[in-house]
Amino acid sequence: MPTLATDDLNIYYEIHGEGPPLIFLHGLGSSTRDWEYQIEFFAGRYQVIAMDFRGHGQSGKPPGPYSVQLFAADTVKLLKALNLGPAHIAGLSMGGMVAFQMAVDTPELIASLTIINSGPELVFRSFAERMAFLQRSLIIRCLGIKYMAQVLAKILLPEPHQKTLQKQLLQRWAQNDKKAYLASLQAITGWSVADRISAIQAPTLVISADQDYTPIAFKEAYIARMPMAELAIINNSRHLSPIDQPEQVNTAIQNFLSRHSPA
Repeated sequence: MPTLATDDLNIYYEIHGEGPPLIFLHGLGSSTRDWEYQIEFFAGRYQVIAMDFRGHGQSGKPPGPYSVQLFAADTVKLLKALNLGPAHIAGLSMGGMVAFQMAVDTPELIASLTIINSGPELVFRSFAERMAFLQRSLIIRCLGIKYMAQVLAKILLPEPHQKTLQKQLLQRWAQNDKKAYLASLQAITGWSVADRISAIQAPTLVISADQDYTPIAFKEAYIARMPMAELAIINNSRHLSPIDQPEQVNTAIQNFLSRHSPA
């Protein structure tokens, strides 16, 4: 699969299918591989593009600091190099943050937004929230990426029938670069475009798992400030909804896109 050479890194990306462009943006510590259920489903109707952010997967891993604005700028470079846009953008977690950043900075490139288990800011409102992120950083620094993967696998994929998904997460997560992961974790901490989302005119689907880190009420609150946003809830799901409930997620996205795409 191809890469795009920019000033300071190579961006790995994949293209599947033909039709209106649909870009999938992964979460922290993830990569294009974690969109496999979505790529298979949508490639028959869309030109599906999945990319690895800097510091992730098969993209370059230059020294930090990183920022959400930098991730968004890398994504814009790829879209322009491929002569794509406006495009449908779907982002999970950190990828949803990047999608929000793109929507406020380069609205002309956005045909629609799908925000999965994410929001327009990651600002700590309590001591407990701050400690949760500090704990993750300390675990990685002191015990390593593999140990963090074990913790996350038990939290995010705890059900007996998810053993195969657990093993997959452990295998993939263990391949993360420690320094790049910490730079990415720092990049999203304290980030916000919450004061700008009322200007987003692109149709927006917000997908929330019923057991996500942030409650449904958090998503409802920011949706109320967006003129073209709607909510879909994924049942019996945690933070990795595209993996633990791919059928529900794919159906929600397809129903949304069918109203906002000529595909």
